[in-house]
Amino acid sequence: MEPRKITVNRRARHEYFIEETFEAGIALKGTEVKSLRQGKGNLNESYAAIDKGEVFLYNCHISPYEAGNRFNHDPLRPRKLLLHKREILRLIGKTKEKGMTLVPLSLYFDKNNRVKVELALARGKKLYDKRRDIARRDAEREMARAVRLENR
Repeated sequence: MEPRKITVNRRARHEYFIEETFEAGIALKGTEVKSLRQGKGNLNESYAAIDKGEVFLYNCHISPYEAGNRFNHDPLRPRKLLLHKREILRLIGKTKEKGMTLVPLSLYFDKNNRVKVELALARGKKLYDKRRDIARRDAEREMARAVRLENR
């Protein structure tokens, strides 16, 4: 069964070079899961950080569940990410390097219907890197267009 995407951080691949990706579980409350089932999650401007040997996801917006009444959650609360200890220790070492950061790429339901976060170890791009990527993408688009027109 294909994992069902909830939300994707589109800006992450534009703003960062993705070095390595990890799959992490996420500790959620019941109303947060119900809200995510309705597709009401947003990863824009979110990031992950390591605090006291634990990994947390910050600025991830999960809208309050309509039928949640008093049991509803704070939409922007920090959420704990669930990783193996050796993965966390490895991430601590990698994020100490200059320019490395943890960026969430997507939220999705896995085959067991659990919410997972695709987390990336990333290095920030400079403005000229972004321009180069845009130029390469435009050139590929032009070549594909030319091939299509040639085959008519």
